[in-house]
Amino acid sequence: MPTYDYRCAANARVVEVNHPMSETITTWGELCARAGIELGDTPADAPVERLATGGNIISSNHLGSGTAPAPACSTGTCCAGGICGLD
Repeated sequence: MPTYDYRCAANARVVEVNHPMSETITTWGELCARAGIELGDTPADAPVERLATGGNIISSNHLGSGTAPAPACSTGTCCAGGICGLD
C-alpha cells in the first residue's frame, strides 16, 4: 500500500499514513482514524491536504535478496578470488 503525508492547517501537524490509492482522506478525523492517533484539540472536520512528497527510502533489508551489494574495490576491479573486501 502506498504511503502518503497529510498536513492539517488547523494544527500544523503532518501525519504519514498508508492507504489504497482509491481512498481519499479529507478531514482530520479520517486521518486520525487511519493513523490510529487521537484527535486532540483539533476538530474532526478540520480539512487536511495530501502533500506531494518524494519516494520512500529503501534500506538493505528491503532489497530482494535482503542484503546490500558488496562495495567495489578501490582499484575498480575485483580482488583476488573475485570476492571484494575479503582478502
